[in-house]
Amino acid sequence: MQARFSAGFCSLLAAGLVSAQNVVEEIVVTGDLDSLPGGYVESVFGFDKSLLETPRSASTISAALLERFDLQDIDELIAFSPGTFTQSFFGVAGGLDIRGTPGESYFRGMRRLDNPANYPTPIAASDRIDIIRGPASPIYGPSKIGGYVNINPKSARIEETGALPADTAGAARYTTGSWDASALSAEVGGPALVGGRHIGYYLYALTEDSGSYYDDTDKNQDLLQVSVDLDFSGGLGAQFGAMRHNYLSNEISGWNRLTQDLIDHGRYVTGSPSSLDRDGDGYVSHQEFDVDGDGFTDLNPFAAGLAPGQAGRLEGTGVCRIGDVPVFGCFPDLMALQNPGTAVIEGNMNITEPEDTLDTSVTTLYFDLLGGGNGTWEWKNQLFFEHYDSLNENSYGFSRFHDTWVVENKFVFSRDWRLDGLSAALQLSPSVRRTDFEHASDYSNEYFDRYDITRSAGAVEPRLLATRIHDDYTEYYTGDYTNIGLAALADFTFDNGFSVLLGIRGDRISLASRQPLDKLLLPSSSNFCPPPGDCVALSAEDEVDGTSWTLSLSRELAAGVLPYVTLSRQTTVIAGQGAEVTTANIRDGTAVDQSELLEAGVKGSIFDNRLYFAAAAYRQERTDYSAQSIVTNQATRTEGIELEARWVVNDNFLLAFGHASMEAINLNTRQAGSRFSYVGAEDLPGIEPWELYGGALGANIVSEDFRRAGMPEQIHSLLGTWDFDNGWTLNGSVVDVEETHSGFSRGVLLPGYTLVNLGAGYETRSWQFNVNIKNVTDERYFRANFPNLYGGVIVLPELPRHFTVSVRLSF
Repeated sequence: MQARFSAGFCSLLAAGLVSAQNVVEEIVVTGDLDSLPGGYVESVFGFDKSLLETPRSASTISAALLERFDLQDIDELIAFSPGTFTQSFFGVAGGLDIRGTPGESYFRGMRRLDNPANYPTPIAASDRIDIIRGPASPIYGPSKIGGYVNINPKSARIEETGALPADTAGAARYTTGSWDASALSAEVGGPALVGGRHIGYYLYALTEDSGSYYDDTDKNQDLLQVSVDLDFSGGLGAQFGAMRHNYLSNEISGWNRLTQDLIDHGRYVTGSPSSLDRDGDGYVSHQEFDVDGDGFTDLNPFAAGLAPGQAGRLEGTGVCRIGDVPVFGCFPDLMALQNPGTAVIEGNMNITEPEDTLDTSVTTLYFDLLGGGNGTWEWKNQLFFEHYDSLNENSYGFSRFHDTWVVENKFVFSRDWRLDGLSAALQLSPSVRRTDFEHASDYSNEYFDRYDITRSAGAVEPRLLATRIHDDYTEYYTGDYTNIGLAALADFTFDNGFSVLLGIRGDRISLASRQPLDKLLLPSSSNFCPPPGDCVALSAEDEVDGTSWTLSLSRELAAGVLPYVTLSRQTTVIAGQGAEVTTANIRDGTAVDQSELLEAGVKGSIFDNRLYFAAAAYRQERTDYSAQSIVTNQATRTEGIELEARWVVNDNFLLAFGHASMEAINLNTRQAGSRFSYVGAEDLPGIEPWELYGGALGANIVSEDFRRAGMPEQIHSLLGTWDFDNGWTLNGSVVDVEETHSGFSRGVLLPGYTLVNLGAGYETRSWQFNVNIKNVTDERYFRANFPNLYGGVIVLPELPRHFTVSVRLSF
């Protein structure tokens, strides 16, 4: 994969050097690094409003900030935007958790395909990143409750003026660092003459071949992005572009056989389970997990109504008991390790095997036409297409693939009026969006604990994965859904400073999904009905209507202070990791749901607009507790407070502060009184851990604590950067995270931590050098890994002290 774009990459760099006829003068980077909310941010409501004027909690991160702090993935945005702590999704920084729930990704204001962990969302090619907390405006269509990240790619058009560039400019950048990090990027943009017409263009390319802190893991990726802007006569303009991203690595499950002793002291339970490879081919098939031949696995017993800390030993066979709790499908001899022991392990050790893979290719295209204006109606037609093809295989027993595409066309009419005593703006937007999906997952015999990280207890027996034989899947869905919508959004700003923003949207969503029964291991695998599977929904179709609306009131007071209140109700489609919709959700009428937001806050810009601050209190929730996707869109209610401040102390010194306090409640768990989760050793103190590690004990965990696990309720951040005006710069950030439990049962407590990053840079007319040290104090810390389901059995040790070094040549 490393050579996929090598020829194009070199050609791009050479073309940029040749075409740079006018050398760009030295760019003086001021102390604010474009961090203050002075510019318009259309990605919140669609209007030309700055963050200060926008009655919603939101943050922006400029390209200058991204480069100064050398941000590698979206997980690091926690230091720049409150409320964005993200739990580990098997070590892949695909989507951002916002306000305690999975968020969404947008590209230039158009919603991308779901990406919880299909590939790391690339941020290096961004001109600006907008983070909006809470559901999207009605003008953007159905969306999740938590919020979204909007990526603004590098563009040829000058954002401040809207003009095309007069000169050609570009840069080449190389980054290295710990664990053989190696990434090369190049970019060039400027004017060109094509067919007698002046255009602006921007090209960006990245190629990376890096190692990893984690054993048996490498990261290879190539990215090519191009954007073109041109103006026609009569006020007509066009913007179009493409992005191609190829990513090859693997998921990182981290540590298995989780205990509190492992977290506190690194002591790990070793030992190997009984061999199940009866045919001697080196793999364990689904059928080989069925030892007694009854058609079901014998290593995945189920306990109904298990309370955390349940007393009693595992007794019996077939239907066992733990105290007074029955355990069905229980075979203790198969569950136990043969030769248990202990060892001290390091954070780089994990259950990844060299043949594990995460291989994803993403193609993103857009074409916009713009026209009108000059006191009349303006219009913009946005056409967006995205496709991904993703394969994920893990030897411990999970595999899946997606082959999904989406196309959306959104037409926006807009006009501004100046009336007596007020200014008014209106947008009308019809849109149509179609998603076509093929998704299959294989997790029926997914056993983390059968693997001994130390490998000292014998050879690993990898599972025969469904993606390698294209059979025996747990679930397999093909289908499509089409969304036709019409939205209206109006903004009224009175001369006395009072503003009203209101919007409404109607959607009609047609959904269809099918299951190829011959590809499933058992009809009961994910539909919970016994063979022959007469109750399985092999196909389902439905047409659903949804209404979304928003209302915001604000008042600009003296000294640049703006209090506001926003109420919103938003439609959301319950789609999975590959943007699929299940037949059961369509059949049961739970494929489309609603979310509600109540937010009140105050913003301000004081000290000659050098200090921006924002504070918000909110409550948001999904309204239908049964509408659920455990991977991407869970039914939750979140309440919290967010504080943010950015202060340009002087022309050289920038400080930023963030605070998030929140509580996320699992609504469907509260309604049911229990939640299905895999049981860890700390949940059963009367049973030796090694007695369970040959399989996976699942249970309905009964608890009166319905908070979402793995989500710290208090987070503080502070960052700063100093420009010495002689080419030298310093930067640093501190993030303080409260302790949290690893899983829903709350058997393992992950300690709080303080993460410190420091960096320095030097810049001349053409050269820039940066060194960043991450986790300066070598803090030992962890993130919960899929906590509501697997939080009791696995956890991700985070990176120790490491560094990056980058050199950039501008021309």
